[in-house]
Amino acid sequence: MTFPAEESLFAIYNSILAGHTQPFNEEIQSVVSTITKMTMDLYKATVQDLLPTPSKFHYIFNLRDLSRIYNGLCLTTPDRFDAVNQFVRVWRNECLRVISDRLINETDREVVHNHLVSLVEQNFKDHKEYVLRDPVLFGDFRNTLEESEPRLYEDLQDFDATKALFQEILEEYNERQSAMNLVLFDDALDHLTRVHRVLRMPQGHALLVGVGGSGKQSICRLATFTAECEVFEITLSRGYNEQTFREDLKTLYNKLGMENRKIVFLFTDQHVVEEGFLELMNNMLTSGMVPALFGDDEKDQIISQMRNEAMAKGVAPARESVWQYFINKCTGNLHVVMAMSPVGDALRTRCRNFPGMVNNTSIDWYMPWPEQALYAVASVSVSVDNPLVPAVHRESLVGHIVMVHQSVGLFSKDFQHKLRRSNYVTPKNYLDFINTYLHLLDDKDKYILSLCERLSGGMQKLVEASEQLTILNEKLSVQQVAVKEKTEACESLLREISASTQQAEEKKKMAVEKGKEIEEQNKIIQVEKKEAEDVLTEALPALEAARLALDDLDRDAVTETRSFAKPPKPVQTVCECIVIMKGIKEVSWKSAKALMADPYFLKSLKDMDVDVITTKQVQHIKDKLKEMDISVDEMKEKSKAAAGLLKFVTAVVGYCEVAKEVRPKREKVAKLEFKFHQTKRELEKINSDVLALEAELKRLNDKYEAAMLDRQKLQEEAELMARRLIAAEKLISGLGSENERWAKDLKQLKEQRVRLLGDCLLGAAFLCYVGAFSWEFRNEMVYEMWFNDLLERSIPISQPFRLENLLTNEVEISKWTSEGLPPDELSIQNGILTTYSSRFPLCIDPQQQALRWIKKKEAGNSLKVCTFNDPDFLKQLELAIKYGFPFLFQDVDEYIDPVINTVLEKDVKGIQGREFVLLGDKEVDYDRNFRLYLNTKLSNPKYSPDVFGKSMVINYSVTLKGLEDQLLSVIVKYERPELEQRRETLIQDTSVNRRLLKDLEDSLLRELAQSSGNMLDNVELIETLEETKAKALEVTDKLNLGVITGREIEKHRDTYRPVARRGAILYFVMLDMANINSMYQYSLAAYLDVFEFSLRKSLPDTSVEKRLRNILDTLTHNVYNYGCTGVFEKHKLLYSFQITLRLEMDVGKLKEEELDFFIKGNVALEKSKQRKVFAWIPDVGWEDLMRLIEVSPDTFGELISDIEKHEKQWKEWFDLDAPESASFPLRYDSLTRFQRLLLLRCFRVDRIYRAITEYVTETMGEKYVTPPVISYEAIFEQSTPMSPIVFILSPGSDPATELMKLAERKDIPLNKLKYLSLGQGQEKLALQLLETAIGRGQWLMLQNCHLLVNWLKELEKQLEKLSKPHPEFRLWLTTEPIASFPIGILQRSLKVVTEPPNGLRLNMRNTYFKINPTSLTECPHSAFPSLVFALSFFHAVVQERRKYGKIGWNVSYDFNDSDFQVCMDILKTYLTKAFNNGDTKIPWNSLKYLIGEVMYGGRAIDDFDRRILKTYMDEYMGDFIFDTFQPFHFYHNDEVDYKIPEDGPRDAYIEYIESLPLSNTPEVFGLHPNAEIGYYTSAAKEIWTHLIELQPQTGEAASGVSREEYIDKVANGILVKLPQEFDLDKIRKKFGIEISPTTVVLLQELERFNALNNRMSRSLATLRRALAGEVGMSNELDDIARSLYNGQIPAVWRRLAPETLKSLGNWMLHFQQRHEQYYLWATEHEPQVMWLSGLHIPESYLTALVQATCRKNAWPLDKSTLYTSVTTFETPDDVNERAHQGCFVQGLFLEGAGWDLENGMLLKQKPKQLIQSLPILKIIPIESHRLKLQNTFRTPVYVTSQRRNAMGVGLVFEADLHTTEHISHWVLQGVCLVLNSD
Repeated sequence: MTFPAEESLFAIYNSILAGHTQPFNEEIQSVVSTITKMTMDLYKATVQDLLPTPSKFHYIFNLRDLSRIYNGLCLTTPDRFDAVNQFVRVWRNECLRVISDRLINETDREVVHNHLVSLVEQNFKDHKEYVLRDPVLFGDFRNTLEESEPRLYEDLQDFDATKALFQEILEEYNERQSAMNLVLFDDALDHLTRVHRVLRMPQGHALLVGVGGSGKQSICRLATFTAECEVFEITLSRGYNEQTFREDLKTLYNKLGMENRKIVFLFTDQHVVEEGFLELMNNMLTSGMVPALFGDDEKDQIISQMRNEAMAKGVAPARESVWQYFINKCTGNLHVVMAMSPVGDALRTRCRNFPGMVNNTSIDWYMPWPEQALYAVASVSVSVDNPLVPAVHRESLVGHIVMVHQSVGLFSKDFQHKLRRSNYVTPKNYLDFINTYLHLLDDKDKYILSLCERLSGGMQKLVEASEQLTILNEKLSVQQVAVKEKTEACESLLREISASTQQAEEKKKMAVEKGKEIEEQNKIIQVEKKEAEDVLTEALPALEAARLALDDLDRDAVTETRSFAKPPKPVQTVCECIVIMKGIKEVSWKSAKALMADPYFLKSLKDMDVDVITTKQVQHIKDKLKEMDISVDEMKEKSKAAAGLLKFVTAVVGYCEVAKEVRPKREKVAKLEFKFHQTKRELEKINSDVLALEAELKRLNDKYEAAMLDRQKLQEEAELMARRLIAAEKLISGLGSENERWAKDLKQLKEQRVRLLGDCLLGAAFLCYVGAFSWEFRNEMVYEMWFNDLLERSIPISQPFRLENLLTNEVEISKWTSEGLPPDELSIQNGILTTYSSRFPLCIDPQQQALRWIKKKEAGNSLKVCTFNDPDFLKQLELAIKYGFPFLFQDVDEYIDPVINTVLEKDVKGIQGREFVLLGDKEVDYDRNFRLYLNTKLSNPKYSPDVFGKSMVINYSVTLKGLEDQLLSVIVKYERPELEQRRETLIQDTSVNRRLLKDLEDSLLRELAQSSGNMLDNVELIETLEETKAKALEVTDKLNLGVITGREIEKHRDTYRPVARRGAILYFVMLDMANINSMYQYSLAAYLDVFEFSLRKSLPDTSVEKRLRNILDTLTHNVYNYGCTGVFEKHKLLYSFQITLRLEMDVGKLKEEELDFFIKGNVALEKSKQRKVFAWIPDVGWEDLMRLIEVSPDTFGELISDIEKHEKQWKEWFDLDAPESASFPLRYDSLTRFQRLLLLRCFRVDRIYRAITEYVTETMGEKYVTPPVISYEAIFEQSTPMSPIVFILSPGSDPATELMKLAERKDIPLNKLKYLSLGQGQEKLALQLLETAIGRGQWLMLQNCHLLVNWLKELEKQLEKLSKPHPEFRLWLTTEPIASFPIGILQRSLKVVTEPPNGLRLNMRNTYFKINPTSLTECPHSAFPSLVFALSFFHAVVQERRKYGKIGWNVSYDFNDSDFQVCMDILKTYLTKAFNNGDTKIPWNSLKYLIGEVMYGGRAIDDFDRRILKTYMDEYMGDFIFDTFQPFHFYHNDEVDYKIPEDGPRDAYIEYIESLPLSNTPEVFGLHPNAEIGYYTSAAKEIWTHLIELQPQTGEAASGVSREEYIDKVANGILVKLPQEFDLDKIRKKFGIEISPTTVVLLQELERFNALNNRMSRSLATLRRALAGEVGMSNELDDIARSLYNGQIPAVWRRLAPETLKSLGNWMLHFQQRHEQYYLWATEHEPQVMWLSGLHIPESYLTALVQATCRKNAWPLDKSTLYTSVTTFETPDDVNERAHQGCFVQGLFLEGAGWDLENGMLLKQKPKQLIQSLPILKIIPIESHRLKLQNTFRTPVYVTSQRRNAMGVGLVFEADLHTTEHISHWVLQGVCLVLNSD
């Protein structure tokens, strides 16, 4: 379809715009046509200047883009656009949006800008400034949040205004939906307005292109919200496929059509689970609908629901019309936004396959964030009000943050270039960096603050203590005086009291004694008294009676008696007795009367104390009474009173009489009583004294007590003060060191707090960016570049800075190492990254060290372990997220199931206190303790930038130093277990002690901080502190002792370091081999087995030095053997060489630059200015010489002049067969072994391979170029039930038979040996067999594992689950080498390559090792051992010929051990039969036929190869081998003799074989020495190629021309040289109807040549257009471009051209020569000398020749043939005769022999001349029966040196060459002719 004419386009678009501007003012209407013209001009210029190229595949502009510009212009309204300048400005905006937004670099944008400038200048010069003002921001979102207001498209003027609007919208968005933390920097605003503009257009779709993490999705979400739409996204779940996608699309279309919702379908490259999804997306973009999305029933349902609505809108009710209405409605509501990453070729391919992605979308290309954006984001995040960031440093801090981010991009490029490892850095990482920094700064600041508070708290307490100490000292001195005074007062009181007490005591004593005395007296008185009273008692009654009688008297009676003047005598006497009684001196009546006159007379008598009456008185009375002698009664008569008185007196006298007796007693009693009373009084006095004394004492005591209390109080206070003093002193002196340390620490912490600013910057950068880098890169980034940048910017930072000090501590590190994390610096860094990074870790862990550590570290936390292949991993993950368990994905490969993206991104949503994450389509509650780990075994996985943004990729690959330390532990544990035990204990103790010390320190500070009241009285606290302090001292001592012990142990351990170092180097050599072939995988665990095995196997020795030497030798050789077992033959020397190089470099015997030169030679693009001095020096060699002189001027500086001066010597050396073994010319013979290699490289590349072998032999010993013989016994010995044995198959190997034999030898019954050849559908059976074998201890062999690669993952899982298999179980696997074989199986397995060894000696040795020792004696025939030797020689020869390529065999055959075994059995059978039959003749013919033609010949499919086999049989089999007269030699010269040794046992033959040289010349096989030139040259180049793979990349040769320019130049160069095609019709006309057979050949050839020529010109022209961007790149064009760049012939041309091995340049010369021959033939005549190489099918010409001759001579065609003879003409010009019957042929080359021009015959090749031009050959047709040739060698003629392939293609004809040698000589030399040199 042709593009519309410009006039039509102008008319169409002009009318659209004119129609739209009708309501606008006339000014604007008047410029419509100008604007349309400008648009057309711009469009035209854009299409011309911005052409699509492979990197700009989306620069495809068409009418849709023009329409989009006009679509945008039609958004304008007269309200907002009323001036011309505004309208032109909006036009500029639309052009930029449609054309410029997709452009991928500033240069292209500049092109568009310049066009716009010139157009505006031409047409609107006056408005230029206004129109071209930047930024250009248009949109209709000013009133987004005012729903009532209309939305008008307008110019938003500048970023500030736009930002304000969007800021408001963003806030609203964050309130309504899950919040987005966006910084609206200028670039973001640009993209926002662009996406929003597209979404506001009808059916506006966008393709956003930028690396993951650029913010495409965030911008799309905000723009969607602004455009009043909602976002629809698919949610990936497990097993999400196209069907699920279709279901999601139905939901989308229901929302669009049925619910009438405006929806933005956001589709990212993460969502492309299957490429088929894009097919559906393409349909949505192009037609708005996905075909066949809804089934008929669903469609009917929709139609019935929509019908009423459709009819209301005026749509016909027909089914199709309603359906179309539904589709239109959906299309109107749908906006598709695709967010894709430009990394890799995926997007380009997708856009090519699904053009709707480019044609139907507006493309917005996201550049890497500009510096302004980085600054803006950092400035907003590190806000001015952040108290932790001082204003003075804020600017430089933001600058540093930006610098770090940008530098990581550069480091990533370098990393990719040097180590071929990728690391991506995206804005996501940048945001993460800033957040991590702010969090880290905050956390560390809080932490340091808390430490400061604790320390200052502790110190404050100590300050308080020391303040108290001073006060206490003062108080205490006062107190002590007071106490002293008090004490003295108390003491004087005490003295007083003691005196008083003594007194009282004495008094008490007296009182007691007196008491006793009274008691005694009382007792006596009582007795005496009783006695007296008893007597008295008797008298008393009378006395009482008298007294009573007195009572009878009354006063009157007495008066009466007194009245007597002269009383009667008795009366007077009685009265006188009373007087006496009364003691009145005058005894007379008168006295008596006077007495009686007393009124109380009677009472006085009654009361009278009778006891007073004396004896004298009594006697007087008695005398009176006696004198009177009258009775009472008689007296009564005289006087009543007198009678009474008489009674009384008588009674008294009676009483007195008694009393007289009693008196002494009574006196005594009275005395006693007196005394008693006296004593009693005394006692009372004493008692009262005592009481007084006691009262005084009590008073004194009370006083004393009070004084004592006072004293005690004072004393206690003093003691308390003393105690406090001691406590304070204890505290101050005890914690003095702490106090000092704390003071120092506090000071440091305060300084550190200031330095956190820089420290945390480095820490955060480390945590966010460096995970994927190797240790060297990390060091350079963190400790050099970033650290120095901080210093330059004067940002405070710790010096020296250590990440470990900031992000972890010794205690944690010890814990990690005790859990199995290696203790080297890299591993510790990885530990930090794994534990503290803000993103979940993805560990690149080829040695599985991280895996083991994580498993051990998280073992106590219910760690769940799964792989992505587990059917239930989602369920397990869900549980882990919900309950906060750690979760580990192991064996992750390069594909990470997108279903876990939300978890990886920590996309945690929260509503009403609940946090959840979407897992698939399910909401799972999120526990903040959840941790996710991912772990991969791949050593160098290629992850997308997206993965780097979501997870923390951590490179756990072991380092040399790290491994060395691990191996050191292993060896010391083995050699000195007690030492290693001590070290491990020490490490444990140190770890425990460090933790303890920290805890003690913490508890010290805690106790101090928490102590309340007076701290000095808290005895417990002081004790605790003392105890803690003591413990801390003890622990510190232990730690110090530990350091000393550690040094001592390390010193002892270091003795063994050389072994560990060697072990580590060797492991890395093995590890690197995986770069050569993915099958060469070795796990560290498997290597450790080899290492330990070597320790066990090396000879013990008392001298440590000798023992170490033994270990080193054994270890190196064992690792060599172990590696060799699993390495292909062609890589074994490389492996030995790499070991040698690494070991030599380690001891400094090899310079890096010399090695670099040896591997790469001269890589400069410029040829050297100096001309070659001699022609014989190879061109490449000369360039290398120039470079060598630069590399090592000290050694080789004079080399050129030495060669010039001594050319002869150098030339002789150069021409030697083996210059590497000879002396080097001049002083160069004294070069180091490696320098000899350098020199040899410049002269004889073909000898490098042999020289490397010699270098290894001389440096390491011959055993390092003698690979071990594959012995199945040894393999079995090395195997364990846990590790499978993997046989890497090479052609012709057959491990199954060998395994059966091994089983027989090991007595394994056949039913315990199981085989299964894998293939489709065998998976279940294989697993069943495996299960049985594990349980029952069987041997299971799974063959051809490469056919079921996907199932091997399952096998790997089963093997990982193996915990306790049966000890006899073995798993044997066979596989071809394939890249996708699971690494896990390879790493844990013992790999065995079954392939014949390289070299005759090794091959024969291998064969003889496999011969059973007894089998040579099993045949009785004496010739048998010799013939077996001849057979083994033949077997080795036919295998060794293979390495010489096509000169050895046309087809490489897999001759193998079974061929040899069967032939040996044939020999045995035939010879035994001959012996038994007594036949002396050996059946040679039968044997030769069976061995040469059937067994070995049966494999040969090429006749010429079969001819070689027959020749060998003739050479090695016959009676001549037993000829004693002329002994038989396979080959012999001065140095070596290959012959059949004397008969003997097997070992004798092995001994002879071992005596043969390790390498042999090709002559042994009958080949020319030159044969090995090709082999050795290619082998050396291959070794170099591989060595480049094994070396880190340094320096690159850069040329100024871009790849595309270079390809274009080459393509143009070829196009210019292409001829016109031949006009076949014209040529046919010229030849007429009768044409000869050769003319037919010409016409066919020309047809083929035309086809090739046309194809070349067509493809080159298209390629140039594609490079220029005029057409898209296709896969085919890609391939052609790649080939041209690499100087190869593109595959599409190769298919149409004759077979060739030439490079592109040489092939073009060949192509032109072909054209010249065809042209001559077609225009003039058939060439006299035909150049056969110039024909596409040369054999057709020869057939035509025979045909023509047969026609001419009427010979039968089937009986005719060709023969040849070589002429003496060297060039076609020399030919001076006609080839009557046949033809002359030129351009043939002889390979494998030389040509004697004089004698016209074959001769031996000259040294180093691999190919020779043959003189012109004459080919003559002849009848077969007439052909009789003698002394000629039938030589095959091939098209190229690739000769003939297995399909027989490549042979042209057979030539006859004259020879005088036996034909067998040339057969074995592999002589042939080829039409083309390479």
